[in-house]
Amino acid sequence: MSNTPNIRFSGYTDPWKQRKFSDFTWNAGKRNKDDLDLEPYAITNEHGFIRQTEAHDDFGYMKDTDRKAYNIVMPNSFAYNPARINVGSIGYYEGTENVIVSSLYEVFQTADYVDDRFLWHWFKSDEFPKWIGRLQEGSVRLYFYYDKLCECQMLMPSVPEQKRIAEILDGIDDLITLHQRKCDETKTLKKYMLKKMFPQNGALVPEIRFAGFNDPWKQRKLGEVLSFIKDGTHGTHPDTDEGPLLLSAKNIKNGRITWDDADRRISQDEYKKIHSTFILKSNDVLMTIVGSIGEAAILKNPEGITFQRSVAFLRPNEEITSEFLYSEILTSRFQKDLDSRKSTSAQPGIYLGDLSEIPFSFPGDLNEQEKIGSLLLKLDETITLHQRKCDELKEVKKYMLQNMFPQKG
Repeated sequence: MSNTPNIRFSGYTDPWKQRKFSDFTWNAGKRNKDDLDLEPYAITNEHGFIRQTEAHDDFGYMKDTDRKAYNIVMPNSFAYNPARINVGSIGYYEGTENVIVSSLYEVFQTADYVDDRFLWHWFKSDEFPKWIGRLQEGSVRLYFYYDKLCECQMLMPSVPEQKRIAEILDGIDDLITLHQRKCDETKTLKKYMLKKMFPQNGALVPEIRFAGFNDPWKQRKLGEVLSFIKDGTHGTHPDTDEGPLLLSAKNIKNGRITWDDADRRISQDEYKKIHSTFILKSNDVLMTIVGSIGEAAILKNPEGITFQRSVAFLRPNEEITSEFLYSEILTSRFQKDLDSRKSTSAQPGIYLGDLSEIPFSFPGDLNEQEKIGSLLLKLDETITLHQRKCDELKEVKKYMLQNMFPQKG
């Protein structure tokens, strides 16, 4: 095992020192035996410390428990669930007032030669899970109590170097949080616009409308505004290493069509056989009709792509734009209609005949349809942008964790 990391700030050359957790941590949990009126907290995998009333996991929200049995947590303390530490259930409390957590949790603090943010990132690196896997004990449920934590060891640099490492990793975390918040806010805005820009409860006009459009919306059945509706291939097609893609419902998510090297490919002959009955076109709207029903996307480049029967191809007639059709499919009213018509066999699905009967409302002016569709697609693009940034930053952080801490050989 190397005693220095692959990536290091300039000016730091000393080898990292091996430290035992038994030397630099101590059990800081004290029972709330005086029944102090302290805020109860829980720890979640994703957010660490949160108020107990906001937690919903089996080990978090226990409002009827005797609080005298809770552990007091002082500021600048770590706490974790010994039964769930293997899935990341650990938190660091940075508040200014004491709080309490379930007696199930282990609570500890660290010596002054340890930067807690540095240690926090080490807990999220690849090294800590290896120790958990090696030391946890139990039969039906595995546990990792504080005495097992004390058996762990790690390499540490000087405190100034610890702080520099923590600062850069905290900065990446802040950027991830920023983009995730923007992503969530845009999703909320999109949900609001889908509700307000489409008529509700039998109304003929929506609550929010672009200026200059006043005519009542038209009402049809979905099948009446389509020039083409068909599901994907039902046949059995041999796989090949190269060739056109044979995708399924899992490849349509959040308005996008995605695939990777693990997805199926078929021969050109099989591809031609499928498309002897229909030809996919640019701007066809794809919708999942088996399994996770109601995901939709607009097909921009049909070349070299076909789909299995879990996907329906919807081609609007001259009355409807593809962007508007896609947008209305995402509304809660349309999704509820889908849900009410799905079959209840082993795998949920909806027949094309039932799909065609779903009520469909639309403005007669194509310009209004284009404005609605364009706005919602812009929101989709913003969501995708921030989600992509999140994913890229998570990959950067993963790389930094692997290279800013020494790894076992």
